[in-house]
Amino acid sequence: MLRLDLIDPLISGNKWFKLAPHVQAAAAVGADGLISLGGAHSNHLHALAVAGRRFNFPTVGLLRGTAQDTPTVRDLLAFGMQLHWLGYGGYRARHRPGFWDEWGERYPALYPVAEGGGGLVGALGCVGLVALVREQLATLGWADYDGWWLAVGTGTTLAGLVLGEANAHPVYGAVAVPADHGVAQQVQRVLQAAGVADRGYHLLDAARGGFAKVDSELVQFLWASEAGSAVPLEPVYTGKALMALRRQVEAGYFAPGSRLVFVHTGGLQGRTAALRKHEQACLAPLAGNLET
Repeated sequence: MLRLDLIDPLISGNKWFKLAPHVQAAAAVGADGLISLGGAHSNHLHALAVAGRRFNFPTVGLLRGTAQDTPTVRDLLAFGMQLHWLGYGGYRARHRPGFWDEWGERYPALYPVAEGGGGLVGALGCVGLVALVREQLATLGWADYDGWWLAVGTGTTLAGLVLGEANAHPVYGAVAVPADHGVAQQVQRVLQAAGVADRGYHLLDAARGGFAKVDSELVQFLWASEAGSAVPLEPVYTGKALMALRRQVEAGYFAPGSRLVFVHTGGLQGRTAALRKHEQACLAPLAGNLET
C-alpha cells in the first residue's frame, strides 16, 4: 500500500500531487491565486484552501448545490476560501464551453483549476508516483509488481500513473462515481492531450449505488479492514476501492501471488461526516417507528 495519506496532515493523499503543478502554473502566468470547483465535502477544495492559507495566496471555491454546513465547508471558510454555491444545474454546466468566462471576468487575477485538480496538468503531477514506488521495492523484498489499484473520482491520478508506467504495468481504477460523471472520457482526454494511446488501464465500477453512497456492508468492511491493518480508510473512495479489490481477488480476477500496489489516496478529512451521514440514515426509520 502506498500511504499517500501520511504525506501531510492537511494536504494529504494524491491531492498535493495534483494541485502542485497548478500552483506552479498559476505562478508562471503571474496569477494572484486559484479558483476551483467541488462539493461540500471536497477533498480537493480542502487541500486548495489549506495551500492558500499556508502559502499566502487567495482561493475561491465554486460549490455544487445549495449552501450547506459541513466540517469541510467550515474548514474552507476558516482557511480563508471565498465560496460561491452554484446550485445543481449551475454546477452541471461546468463542462460546457464558456463556463469559466463569467468567473474569469469576476476574478481576472485568479487561475482556474478543473474539478479535482484534473486535466493534463494535474495528471503530470502524479507521474512521479511510479518512480516513488519503484525506489521502495527493494525494502519490500519485491523485484517487481503486477499493477496498480486505486480509487478513481476524476481519473486524474490514474491517468498520471498510466503516463508514468508507459505500458510497463497495468493500472486498475475502482471508479467511485456513477457513469454519468464521465470518468472514462476524462481519462481519454488527458491521454490524448499527452499524445499517448488510450490503453494501459482498466476501469471497474465501485460506486455501490452512487457517489458518496454508503451502505452497511461497506461500513462493516471498513471497520474490519481497519481493525486488521490499523490503516484508516474513508467510505467514499478508499473504502470502496479496497472492497472492490477484495471482491476481484475472491472472484479470481488476479492470479494467486499477484503483487498490486494499492494507492491510499487520502481524503480522511471527510471520513467523519460520511460515516455520520450513514449512521443518521440508518437511525431515521427507527426514530419513525418510535414516534408511531
